[in-house]
Amino acid sequence: MTIRLGCAVWAHKPWIGTFYPAGTPQAALLRRYSERTDTVEGNATFYAVPSAATVAKWCAETPPTFRFCCKIPKAISHAPALHTTIAARDAFLERMAPLGERQGPFFLQLPPRYSSQHIIDLRTWLASWPTSLRIAVEVRHPSWYTPRGRDALQNLLDRGHVGHCIMDVRPLDEPDLPGADADLDLARDHKPNVPLDPWVSGSLALVRYISHPDTVTNVRYLAEWAHRIAHWEAQGIDTYFFMHCPNEDRSPAHLHLLRSELANVLPAPASLWDNSPPETQTSLF
Repeated sequence: MTIRLGCAVWAHKPWIGTFYPAGTPQAALLRRYSERTDTVEGNATFYAVPSAATVAKWCAETPPTFRFCCKIPKAISHAPALHTTIAARDAFLERMAPLGERQGPFFLQLPPRYSSQHIIDLRTWLASWPTSLRIAVEVRHPSWYTPRGRDALQNLLDRGHVGHCIMDVRPLDEPDLPGADADLDLARDHKPNVPLDPWVSGSLALVRYISHPDTVTNVRYLAEWAHRIAHWEAQGIDTYFFMHCPNEDRSPAHLHLLRSELANVLPAPASLWDNSPPETQTSLF
């Protein structure tokens, strides 16, 4: 059983002096990030397949216990038909293979146009997925959130031991506070219009939480998530939880808040809840 908590990026310069020690060079940000948490949502692979040299660099700069959860490239996931991309997908997996034990679950983010009517296409694509690798699927079309669509997807993922990628955008619907962040309005305009649907398949939950820039606004949501994760842990479900925020400067603090909520409901090694080096704790949290 695993609980891993991370952010969606690591090379965020405003974290230098807070989440990272002052003076940290750009080239050292991944190393510093992997000292403070144990997983990252690999969004970079959505936009471009990294070079072999880049993958080797990721390995060299992270401990064996670290996990990259890489997104399937957009050229594959957003193709007109998934089943036509299997060769390209396998080439991508071959490129990522040197990550070895550092490779966490991949995740497939399907485009908003990809409805439940495409389930045979999705089934064909997943049927050839390597059994040695884990993957979670994120759906966005409204048809997947009807009872019929949900049942069909659950059955498909359960049979294939595939995880469900869960998105929580509820905090973005909270009212503005004085001095509201301009990034919040932009995030609202671009947020996926999906309800929270926290069911689990394949003994794997991959959660993408979009936090409100105001830290206090997230407290009740993250307390709810802590109880849900504790329940999953008791069931033997592996959880990968990724913190997003319209203002990315605040993501580490919100991740720390989730750690604190988890510590209230689930005893665990101190390294899971509070593994940032001492020099940054006071300034950030």
